[in-house]
Amino acid sequence: MRVLGIETSCDETGVAIYDSASGLLGHALHSQIDLHACYGGVVPELASRDHVRRLLPMIRQLLAATDTAPEAVDGVAYTAGPGLVGALMVGGAVGRALAYAWAVPAIGVHHMEGHLLAPMLEADPPAFPLVALLVSGGHTQLVEVTAIGRYRLLGESLDDAAGEAFDKAAKMLGLGYPGGPEIARLASGGTPGRYRLPRPMTDRPGLDFSFSGLKTAVLHTIAAAAGDAGLPDDQTCADIAWAFQDAVVDTLVVKCLRALAETGLQTLVIAGGVSANRLLRERLEQALASRAARVCYARSEFCTDNGAMIAYAGCQRMLHGGGEDLAIRAWPRWPLTSLPALGAAR
Repeated sequence: MRVLGIETSCDETGVAIYDSASGLLGHALHSQIDLHACYGGVVPELASRDHVRRLLPMIRQLLAATDTAPEAVDGVAYTAGPGLVGALMVGGAVGRALAYAWAVPAIGVHHMEGHLLAPMLEADPPAFPLVALLVSGGHTQLVEVTAIGRYRLLGESLDDAAGEAFDKAAKMLGLGYPGGPEIARLASGGTPGRYRLPRPMTDRPGLDFSFSGLKTAVLHTIAAAAGDAGLPDDQTCADIAWAFQDAVVDTLVVKCLRALAETGLQTLVIAGGVSANRLLRERLEQALASRAARVCYARSEFCTDNGAMIAYAGCQRMLHGGGEDLAIRAWPRWPLTSLPALGAAR
């Protein structure tokens, strides 16, 4: 089965073609970072308009680049949520229209299921059951996964997601958007140990997260170091960035190890934009090596939003009988645990 995947949940326009026999045939991605950077975050209306401008030309180019005729496409998968409703509607409308014109089924894919399954695109994919850490700008969740569609929520953020905390800390330090790469870049020149910030909710049982207190601690640390100046000197900013990144990574690692211990599982998947953080990968690899456990993640280009993960996830569901009526579906909020297992009625 050959599936066209469309991703337009937020500020990336992604398209891909996945073949169940041959694997990923091709993908393309346009990031809107430059469009939104001057606003310090995503402007929903601008995001939707940019998807409208770019989506169809990108699909035409992808079909040509992969030598795929429309009649060779067996299905269309589009991100139906969660995300910005206007952006979701663009991808849903285009995906549903193409499916209707090509007389093939279409299916709305859960954005976070796409992220969770992105490591399956690698040469040595993980096997179920596993624990997944879904960590991005909008989500920080630990999920027990026994099969595609069989998800049990173990813990989640009670306030800011980790990626959102990175964005806000970066803004406090006068850095650009998105905050994750900017913090990591600045932290690379930081002095380890000069500042120590709290590891929220690691001193109590449970698998939930909270990053609002850490964000406040960063604000107070910057204010104390800056005095009457707007920001501290460059080296102090780098030291604070190091301490912030260290605290977030430590918190995530503690919770992941706790989740593996509680479930008795030996495989951890990290997915979402923050999973591209090099320090997080290194710390998890070190921690799991001593436990004979395995950590898996997608290549960096598939950590952020992309069409390949949507094409793969949609293909798996279509292979097991997934398909929908002609309605265009867009759910800004959509619990991952509400998804049916493969082959179950939607």
